[in-house]
Amino acid sequence: MPNSTSLLKRLLLGRPFRSDRLAHTLLPKRIALPVFASDALSSVAYAPAEILLTLSIAGAGAFIFSPWIALAVAVVMITVVASYRQNVHAYPSGGGDYEVATVNLGAKSGLVVASALLVDYVLTVAVSVSAGVDALGDMFGTVGEHKVAFAVGIVVVLSAINMRGIREAGVAFAIPTYGFMIAMLILVGWGFFRIFVQGDELRAATANMEIRSEHGLTVGTSFAFIFLLVRAFSSGCAALTGVEAISNGVPAFKSPKSKNAATTLLLLGSIAIVMIAGIIFLARRTGLRYVECWTADPQIGCAESQVIGPLPFPKQPTVTAQLADTVFGDFRVGYFIVLAVTALILVLAANTAFNGFPVLGSILAQDRYLPRQLHTRGDRLAFSNGIVFLAGFAVVLIIAFQAETTKLIQLYIVGVFVSFTLSQSGMIRHWNRLLKTERDPVVRRRMNRSRMINGFGMVMTGFVLFLVLITKFLKGAWISIAAMAVIFVIMVAIRRHYDHVAEELEPTEDAMMLPARNHAIVLVSKLHLPTLRALAYAQATRPDSLTALTVNVDIADTRNIQAEWDRRGVSVPLTIIDSPYREITRPIINYVKSLRQDKPRDVVTVYIPEYVVGHWWENILHNQSALRIKGRLLFEPGVMVTSVPWQLTSSIGKNLDKLDAKLSNTPARGPRAGEVPIDDEVRTS
Repeated sequence: MPNSTSLLKRLLLGRPFRSDRLAHTLLPKRIALPVFASDALSSVAYAPAEILLTLSIAGAGAFIFSPWIALAVAVVMITVVASYRQNVHAYPSGGGDYEVATVNLGAKSGLVVASALLVDYVLTVAVSVSAGVDALGDMFGTVGEHKVAFAVGIVVVLSAINMRGIREAGVAFAIPTYGFMIAMLILVGWGFFRIFVQGDELRAATANMEIRSEHGLTVGTSFAFIFLLVRAFSSGCAALTGVEAISNGVPAFKSPKSKNAATTLLLLGSIAIVMIAGIIFLARRTGLRYVECWTADPQIGCAESQVIGPLPFPKQPTVTAQLADTVFGDFRVGYFIVLAVTALILVLAANTAFNGFPVLGSILAQDRYLPRQLHTRGDRLAFSNGIVFLAGFAVVLIIAFQAETTKLIQLYIVGVFVSFTLSQSGMIRHWNRLLKTERDPVVRRRMNRSRMINGFGMVMTGFVLFLVLITKFLKGAWISIAAMAVIFVIMVAIRRHYDHVAEELEPTEDAMMLPARNHAIVLVSKLHLPTLRALAYAQATRPDSLTALTVNVDIADTRNIQAEWDRRGVSVPLTIIDSPYREITRPIINYVKSLRQDKPRDVVTVYIPEYVVGHWWENILHNQSALRIKGRLLFEPGVMVTSVPWQLTSSIGKNLDKLDAKLSNTPARGPRAGEVPIDDEVRTS
């Protein structure tokens, strides 16, 4: 009967792929776009909302500035996309911002970028899934009542899908991602058609609400209001999260990799800008209201509602939900489609992190900054350990913040703008280095143009980073910075450990020097078949001395072992060491040390008979003393520990069951010439 764990694994993940099928997992542009762009596109669902929500602090009159803030965000988006198109051509290996910073700015700058990206990827999963659960809660009340449980369940499902392989995950997520893009473009397009072609006067259900400004803040030129505009801009820049994922995922593209990645970046930027600008324009034209404090519920953190008068809805609808209700009107199918695909894209936005984090983790592991297990591909050629790490950290955040998007989003975008800024700075040094040796005028013009793009990108992203730190530091951004610092220190410590181990294991001139003598010790608990096998095996190795060793913890048992030893006439004398405190491990350790005392070139080989059992519960009943002794001996220099297995009947039966299961899945065939029939092979074994 096949192992139940293995069967469950095959059901969830599918059959394992051979290593030579790695090319099969590479992505064409039509699949790469939903795989790598879902995070950036999903920001369309909450970046405009964050802009309006922040402006609402100064009352409804502040919404007049929303189109200008959206325009500023679009300029930053264009700059970042143009800059990263230079990155993917210059560094197509998949290291992305980490590689750019490491090569051009040094290892420490690279680690700063890596720690920022790792934090950002974890936050991407936590924020996206939490926002998706919020959207699902608008449609299904049960989801809203059990947000944390549903959010954790979604993370687990996304992990399982991604562990099936990047191509399979891309195909699974392509339809809902394209569905979201089409639905949002139809929403924006139909809204523009009704306003400019049909001349309809569209008004949102919240258009007539009066909004109370907080802290007496009003529209004007005061420093506080200007600070509010800056904060709204920095919140809207959440739309840029996920853009960097394509530069980290270039190796996942089909050839020509750099060209396909650059084209996907251009498509991503164009679609995201159209959506964000369209939503902000429609929100302004329809008079849509979106506030920070909808109710006086203490869980929301509001002292009082911002809405003056009765609330038009028990729970504030999202911006996209209000626009869909306004634009589609009586066509309720369109309204529900927008809600459904919005919820899906918010959940699937986490998939971008599930593709970026494992690849970056693999590169960092290869550079010995993270555990080497992260560099290993799983059965389906995905970096399974990286996926598990990401899911685990995201679940911790979701539980810690109770899946509250408003709380989690304050931690967001700091890391991504740190990586943006350092990456663009690294690219400037990259072009400067190449320009020193390049003499072709055409190539030099192209390099100068690229340097200007990256230079403008560095200025823009650095400015945004400065604004984000000022406006969001006390609201939660400090947690991201602290997490980045902790990860940085951990990666430095891991690298230092690996370097020390490599230095310690470096072969020396006397590394191949043979030991002066080999003392063999066979541990004896009783005289039975495992002991006799261990003695025979030890004698076959021809040691300089051979000792059969038992510890006297019970006089009657020791006398019985000695009597049986003499009766059978075992050629190796039995050595008995006393243990007045009934310990077993310590007397054996002391005896082994005594053999090497003042003889550092001698080695001691300890042979430990062990049972091989077929059931997990049998391990509890056997081998416990052997495991303790082995664990202590492994720390003794000059001591080799050899397990001598003795297979019990239960283990043999289990192996035969596995062989039967394997044979039952093998097509029947007759024996080839000179081959023993399989039944005879099994029978004789």
